[in-house]
Amino acid sequence: MYSARMEITGMENLGIAFGLTLFAGLATGIGSILAFFTAHTNRRFLAVSLGFSAGVMIYVSMVEIYFKGQGALVEALGERPGKWATAIAFFFGMALIALIDKFVPEPENPHEIKGVEELDTTAEDHPRKEQDRETARRMLRMGVFTAVAITIHNFPEGLATFMVALRDPSLGLTVAIAIALHNIPEGIAVSVPIYHATGSKRRAFIYSLFSGLAEPLGAIAGFLLLRPFMTDTVFGMLFTSVAGIMVFISLDQLLPSAQKYGEHHLSIYGLVGGMGVMALSLLLMI
Repeated sequence: MYSARMEITGMENLGIAFGLTLFAGLATGIGSILAFFTAHTNRRFLAVSLGFSAGVMIYVSMVEIYFKGQGALVEALGERPGKWATAIAFFFGMALIALIDKFVPEPENPHEIKGVEELDTTAEDHPRKEQDRETARRMLRMGVFTAVAITIHNFPEGLATFMVALRDPSLGLTVAIAIALHNIPEGIAVSVPIYHATGSKRRAFIYSLFSGLAEPLGAIAGFLLLRPFMTDTVFGMLFTSVAGIMVFISLDQLLPSAQKYGEHHLSIYGLVGGMGVMALSLLLMI
């Protein structure tokens, strides 16, 4: 008989799950580095990449994760109650991430598009000129709030990556790559205003990196909190909630960002490509 409790509390995949979540989180640092060493943002590439990430996350959520969660719930509760619980958990995951979005201050929204062109690399001391002090304070506030907002967003994203990787490392790798692609422009979004305000690449990089580290920290905290209570029912509810979180992130954050970075069709091509790659990878695992 299938036991989610035995599988989810096993330690064999714990290191892999944490490593993949750490990899996804550290991608904000990659975005920060790109902001410092790239003269221009490749918006077409980012549009396709973000669309691809959304395609992977939507497909794997609706085709794989949702039904694995439903399988555990149907086995634990029976067919009708299990399917009702699955639908409730899915929309609960969406509601959770939507509430987090609601409390992100609008002017410092972490998904506002920024490009590396906004970095002033020719005037390191520019923010410290007398006439620009107010601008520097505003930019610093924007950067700090952006870092905090991304940190809050990254907790459920980290838990989602961790739980999928703990259940299925190969599936977790795909999700981690998708989340990492999503995190690269977030690293740019943190670095640009911090660097404008302070003139310090080091400080901008640190803020960006630490906002990404919220993902592995959120994953471990969530796992330790839930592990003592992990049953088939809790596992199924949690797994299905992860599907809801990932679908909401894709529709609310990734696709709009992809379309702002480039042409509408580029984001859709990336979306379809991500779905196709995910479908092929799942078929090859049969």
